[in-house]
Amino acid sequence: MAAESSDLPLVLLLSGPNLNLLGQREPEIYGTDVLQDLVDVATETAAGHGLAVEHLQTNHEGVLVDAIHDARGRCAAIVINPGAFTHYAWSIHDALATFDGPIVEVHISNPNAREPWRHTSVVSPVASGTIAGFGSDGYRLAIDAVSGLLQR
Repeated sequence: MAAESSDLPLVLLLSGPNLNLLGQREPEIYGTDVLQDLVDVATETAAGHGLAVEHLQTNHEGVLVDAIHDARGRCAAIVINPGAFTHYAWSIHDALATFDGPIVEVHISNPNAREPWRHTSVVSPVASGTIAGFGSDGYRLAIDAVSGLLQR
């Protein structure tokens, strides 16, 4: 979980469960990019905005909660793809609610165009906005959005 530069405002990029399997898991839905490809897109986009990215992927809810707590007072913004935690992880919702900065929820696919149980997000109510359905471009859009929010 290393940042490119500690001199730049830091964006914490969080990746939830099963995102470590990108490129292998259901490529017809999630595409063929691997997680590192998405992190690279976010990092390159952030650099263009004078921001640094620190990335963490975990399959464990409590690790995400701890990372969000650790970001308080240290990171300028959070971009999070909570994966399946999107739909039920109230502890992530509560942790994000304590973060004082922009939060952008990002999804590779469009959850609202999929199974009904995916239509509810417990993250959206505490996020500044949600970007969904644009594949790897969603990560670029999320960093662009964070940059814009930080400039306001």
